[in-house]
Amino acid sequence: MALNPQLFPNGMPVPFNGELFVLSRDGVEFEVDKIPGGAHGGHIKAKGTIYLSNIRMVFVANKPVANFFAFDIPLLYAHGEKFNQPIFHCNNISGYVEPVVPDNEHRGLYSTHSFKILFKDGGCGTFVPLFLNLISSVRRYNQLPAGGPRETSADPLQAAQTPVDEMMRHAYVDPNDPTRIYLQQPNTESQLRRRNYQSHPESTM
Repeated sequence: MALNPQLFPNGMPVPFNGELFVLSRDGVEFEVDKIPGGAHGGHIKAKGTIYLSNIRMVFVANKPVANFFAFDIPLLYAHGEKFNQPIFHCNNISGYVEPVVPDNEHRGLYSTHSFKILFKDGGCGTFVPLFLNLISSVRRYNQLPAGGPRETSADPLQAAQTPVDEMMRHAYVDPNDPTRIYLQQPNTESQLRRRNYQSHPESTM
């Protein structure tokens, strides 16, 4: 994971080289633990938008909560994800994500985070199958265990090599799900790209 990744002024995440955004989903509630400045053990809860790409899933809050405004979940670092359909509460996806540790810092300083995405506004019949198919494809393509890694030293940007075109063409569109599938990449007018999780955006021109 990475706290507060770089965003464009419109809230869209600044892409990595080779990154393709697959969809965005408004009207979700996001919960995550162990965030500095969060209440009760660093627990944060916020409403906003999820962006899903061939590399990561990024939650962007509608309004900042303390020092939290966005959260980046590399697909290669996620594990234990589960689609839950409780009787008395809204459908949700829960899971865990390992930290992206800077090269000059020790892994022991960083914790595994648990997260939850709650679909409180509309259905999730488009988002959930695409997310689960994409994350399993990323693992298959990168020869990771089916349940995902508990610890990883893999470069999270390796996931960009996973083919996604076929998956998007055959995606089921749930009329009750407000998910937007990107047939063309958003923010194509900007040449800003990131080389890795530690770098600042650079122009590709």
